[in-house]
Amino acid sequence: MLPSPQSRSELTTQLAVACLGAGVVTSIAVAQGQNPLTALGITLFSAVAAVMVGQVL
Repeated sequence: MLPSPQSRSELTTQLAVACLGAGVVTSIAVAQGQNPLTALGITLFSAVAAVMVGQVL
């Protein structure tokens, strides 16, 4: 069961918004000395988790 093209664009938009939101907090963490690769991993994980939860709700 593949998502329709419209739902793919919605999914992409949700992922982009989630990454931007998580990226703000990540930027602050990197500014305070956190490893940038660790921060990027946390950002990607939290963005994907937010989209997954959004799809379920």
